[in-house]
Amino acid sequence: MEPNNQKPSDQGYVGRSLEVTIKVGLVLGLIVWCFMILKPFFMIALWSIILAVAIYPLFRGLKTRLGNKSILASILVTVFLLLLILIPVILLGGSLGQAVTYVKDALTTGKSLIPPPQESIKTWPVIGSPLYDLWYRASQNMANVAIEYKSQLMTGLTWFLSALTSAGMGLLIIIGSIIISGILLVYAEKGGDATRRIAVRLMGDKGTETVANAEVTVRNVARGILGVAFIQAFLAGLGFLVAGIPFAGLWALIGFVLAIVQIGITPVIVGVLIYAFFKLSTLAAVLLLIWSIIPMAIDNVLKPIMLGRNAPAPMLVVFLGAIGGFISFGIIGLFAGAVVLSLGYDLFKVWLVNADSQDA
Repeated sequence: MEPNNQKPSDQGYVGRSLEVTIKVGLVLGLIVWCFMILKPFFMIALWSIILAVAIYPLFRGLKTRLGNKSILASILVTVFLLLLILIPVILLGGSLGQAVTYVKDALTTGKSLIPPPQESIKTWPVIGSPLYDLWYRASQNMANVAIEYKSQLMTGLTWFLSALTSAGMGLLIIIGSIIISGILLVYAEKGGDATRRIAVRLMGDKGTETVANAEVTVRNVARGILGVAFIQAFLAGLGFLVAGIPFAGLWALIGFVLAIVQIGITPVIVGVLIYAFFKLSTLAAVLLLIWSIIPMAIDNVLKPIMLGRNAPAPMLVVFLGAIGGFISFGIIGLFAGAVVLSLGYDLFKVWLVNADSQDA
């Protein structure tokens, strides 16, 4: 009789399991479908949220001074950020325009695209003689050198065009993100409350603290990596511009990118200084050298302060998370990596405390 009694129970269990599986499958399918629909907007939405979190203190202070006028404060912050992005782009466009004009004039008049090298280059250790030889041949007959190094030039040109296309798309995404972040700032308080409720739902009492830590981490990374890189590039570009360095905006942009990826702006400044001592007057070159010490030294002073300010995790954890995230996921990984690694560090500390309390 027992097998007969067990059979209906087993059938009921299988039926309930099948029903749960179907429901879970439908929910997962709906989530995946929603994600696929929103995927084209994912990057710009993520950037908008990051920007809104990073600049919220500025917005809040301005809003207070304007008598709690959220919309006006949001418009002013958005315009300020757009100018902050567009002014360097305009300067870069001017530098590229100079480059195009220079090439056009050289081709029209028959001049060499590259001026002849200085004799003193031969005295440089190791690379002096081959560099002088290549530079001299390029200044005399650029076409022959281009044919000789055709594969390398094509590789470099392909990379440059790809980077230019990516930079153009990235610029459009950033501009769109700034505008959307300005809209998000108007609803910042409601958005923050909703985020905290979701976090509490997922992580319990720890949720509110986790959201606060994520906000601090995002702001520290924005200030400590992007902010410091921008200050370095701006100061260096200003010095290049005043000294009359050709394509100053382009070198500043390259320095900005190198500073973000933690190579630093020093290689660009050193290259420009070498050019300055060969082409400019001694006084101008020395003044540029003195000025260049400032953007090179700022990195070691401001970055530790910015990354470590009120941070929920040690500066080293935030820094490693930002750089590792950048290497793995691109510039958006600067923020995601720092937040995730800080969260992991926080959970590890909780685990250690619980383990110690159990041992006691």
